[in-house]
Amino acid sequence: MTLHYNTAVVLSGATLLGALAGLVGSFAVLRKRSLTGDALSHASLPGVCIAYLIVGERSLPMFLLGALASGVLGIITINLLTTRTRIREDAAIGSVLGVFFGIGIALSKRISQLPGGGSRAGLDSFLFGKAASMRFGDVVWISVIAAGCLIAILLLYKQFKLISFDSDFGRTLGWPVRRLDLALMSLLAVTVVIGLPAVGVVLTAAMVIIPGASARFWTDRFGRLIALATLFGGAMGFIGTLLSAYNRALPAGPTIVLAGACIFLISLLGGWRRGVIARHLQSKKFHAEISRRRLLEGVWELQQGRGGAVQSADLRQLQSWPPRHLNNTLITAFHAGELTPQPPGFRLSTKGEAAAIEITRTHLIWRELLQEHPEQAAAISDLTAPLSEQVQPELIERMRQRLEQRGDWPTAENRA
Repeated sequence: MTLHYNTAVVLSGATLLGALAGLVGSFAVLRKRSLTGDALSHASLPGVCIAYLIVGERSLPMFLLGALASGVLGIITINLLTTRTRIREDAAIGSVLGVFFGIGIALSKRISQLPGGGSRAGLDSFLFGKAASMRFGDVVWISVIAAGCLIAILLLYKQFKLISFDSDFGRTLGWPVRRLDLALMSLLAVTVVIGLPAVGVVLTAAMVIIPGASARFWTDRFGRLIALATLFGGAMGFIGTLLSAYNRALPAGPTIVLAGACIFLISLLGGWRRGVIARHLQSKKFHAEISRRRLLEGVWELQQGRGGAVQSADLRQLQSWPPRHLNNTLITAFHAGELTPQPPGFRLSTKGEAAAIEITRTHLIWRELLQEHPEQAAAISDLTAPLSEQVQPELIERMRQRLEQRGDWPTAENRA
């Protein structure tokens, strides 16, 4: 498949732009500032119109400079509204977005009424994007800006990482959190402005938000998320532009965003960390493990109480088990070799007995932990992980000794 020169230029520019949007936008997603990109793009329209009214002709550098100035003014306005008044951030973003965009539409209407104004200004390309008009010089500009943003992020990587998760802790360390946040928002403003000619005011926010939101389904590691977001952004720019190049009926800007929507849908369903399928499988695994623990602990308790074989009816009487759920759990335990038949029922095997003792011990320590140290119990995030990995070993040892002194500590020697 041979690409024309113009197509290759547009393809390179859109891919670089998408990668830049994913790189910078991922920080906005982590900072819960996703709507800030939308506000920036809409707030930039008055700057484009004012730049045309001042220059009197279509000048891309002046348009971008005006858009950047107007966008930064919008961000400053949002910051003042949230810090100096009782207005919440989402309300401030919505207000600035609507007001600035309304001013931009009014100014663009005025420009369209000037003799030759509408066609000469080319404002439609800033509203809806026109990636096909990208030139080699634009690609060079995007490359330079992308390199500058990458250098800034590498230099301030540790600081940006901290304020993305815990800005209050950054303040306690004496870091200029507000300045760092302003620097991050400035990078976002530059990214949004440089993307206006390609995807337009209306769709730029999607290009900034989608890669970071998609990457969130695949990993919990900060570095990997940034890398994945950059990759997804570049992929949506490349795929969308390529589809548009070989189907003239598809405009490049919307097609890029639709490609991003497909990436997001795939991530939503198939992401192995937070995707729908992965979460469903994790939930099934978690409930199966809880059922296994309940079963082994219940059989151990019944054997301790009376000895001999245990029947499923005894378990249903001891614990509220739905019959089908209990049968499935019993089958799994037999396959795992944790139960062995003993007419007229079953009992724990050696393997099952060891597991039941360990589960019962963990349950008893959990109960002690909840009663004596509830703050420690509240800090535990994974209920299936060993307690020794989440609680201080000295604390577990003290609770074990207390249980032994009371005669409640189960061992293989006190089996029925």
